[in-house]
Amino acid sequence: MSELTLSVIVPAYNEEGTVEQIVQRLRELPLRLEVIAVNDASADGTGAVLDRLAASGALQRVIHHPVNRGKGAALRSGIAAATGDVVVVQDADLEYDPGDLPRLLAPIRDGKADAVYGSRFQGGPHRVLFFWHSVGNRLLTLVSNMFTNLNLTDMETCYKLVRRDLLQRLPLTSDRFGFEVEITARLSQSGARIWELPITYSGRTYAEGKKITWRDGLAALWHIVRYNVVRPGGDWRHR
Repeated sequence: MSELTLSVIVPAYNEEGTVEQIVQRLRELPLRLEVIAVNDASADGTGAVLDRLAASGALQRVIHHPVNRGKGAALRSGIAAATGDVVVVQDADLEYDPGDLPRLLAPIRDGKADAVYGSRFQGGPHRVLFFWHSVGNRLLTLVSNMFTNLNLTDMETCYKLVRRDLLQRLPLTSDRFGFEVEITARLSQSGARIWELPITYSGRTYAEGKKITWRDGLAALWHIVRYNVVRPGGDWRHR
């Protein structure tokens, strides 16, 4: 198969201190890339940094939300603008290592998968942090698996590589952190072939800017039920 173009969606909300570094690390990859950043109405200098990176050619496109709409809304804006063969989300906070992306792309490139999840819980190198965060992530994955009948180890991972032609057909509606639950439910319902590979993970503390709280975990439980029980109609299930 010929070389694939990977569209990388970088959602950014008040990530002035890290977003340039993550874009630079993406540009070091031995991949054909399209990098699209979505500034979700940041209150700091994130927007100005992204505009400068776009002017230099490091970014192919910057989308500015005039008001803060949430991570899911930012991702939907980026997905709609993507033109590559495969799409992945790259958070701007340095928790995920772009160096894992070439390896994660391989099952799709080889025609074995429609989507690849990068799992933080399959033994890859990781920073030791919060016990209860780990428990919460595993619980959410377990409950999601019960509805989808998948055997994922990390449903909430940011690294989900998905064929663009499939992803842009999925009826995604989530505006906040329910996006991970929703895309997993829709991929399962579409009959997508999903692979999972271990990744490196360097989680942030709250002092370093981590935004997820226990309230988002409770909301995710509701979203698991919501998105797995409510199944939109249409022909999006056909690959």
